[in-house]
Amino acid sequence: MNINIRGNLYDLSSPKIMGILNVTPDSFYDGGKHKSLKEILNHVEKMIEDGMDILDVGGYSSRPGANDITVDEELHRVIPIIKELKKIFPKLIISIDTFRSLVAEKSLDCGIDIINDISAGMLDDNMFNVIGNYQCPYIMMHMQGSPQNMQDNPSYENPSKEIISFLAKRVKSAREKKIIDIIIDPGFGFGKSIKHNFEILSNLEHFSMLDLPILTGFSRKSMIFKTLNTDKENALNGTSVLNTIALVKGVKILRVHDVKEAKECVLLYNKTK
Repeated sequence: MNINIRGNLYDLSSPKIMGILNVTPDSFYDGGKHKSLKEILNHVEKMIEDGMDILDVGGYSSRPGANDITVDEELHRVIPIIKELKKIFPKLIISIDTFRSLVAEKSLDCGIDIINDISAGMLDDNMFNVIGNYQCPYIMMHMQGSPQNMQDNPSYENPSKEIISFLAKRVKSAREKKIIDIIIDPGFGFGKSIKHNFEILSNLEHFSMLDLPILTGFSRKSMIFKTLNTDKENALNGTSVLNTIALVKGVKILRVHDVKEAKECVLLYNKTK
């Protein structure tokens, strides 16, 4: 299974690690941790050393109940960082975590390789046009509601079936806009209760019916630490467990804060193939 990144085929036969870089003051786990450019670059270098394959840069906090910010503020947060990252790490594959087409477009102009959209194009009608024009890989995630209200009262009759149906429809719409390289994300924690999350995880292999690479992001989320009666700082072991389950069920990209531990999951999983 391959995706096309700027004219080069990127092999996903071995699962990849996507490291998270939030340049926001209020992200749920690492918000405000890396305040200076030097700290950011050192953190990225460490993730590369630990085995990161893709860097995901985010300037808009999508944690439950997060404050909304303007497009200008999001651009102000991410564009200077993207430019510096591309200069210092020219071979590094970088994605931008945004649901705004203007942010996606400006980021692509700065050399971003992949767009990671938590709304699957539902929050910006122009997103599919931008992706189609630039012919870049596109990660589309399922989310019920918006970051501001998604956890108010999420409701499903059959979570996995409904999310697969939603993603199938969005893929069809994306194809109509000439979007070729698509990665799907069930959206753990985005408009889902803990019970919903585990139901989706138990049926994760069924998402393969869409015949597209699957990305998952469990990293230190409440489905882990609330289930284990702990906190996000002590949710690394639980994250590794869920990452391993996801790999067994066919996931191709793990989006994580802790690259070294996720890479170990992949290395051990690959020994079973």
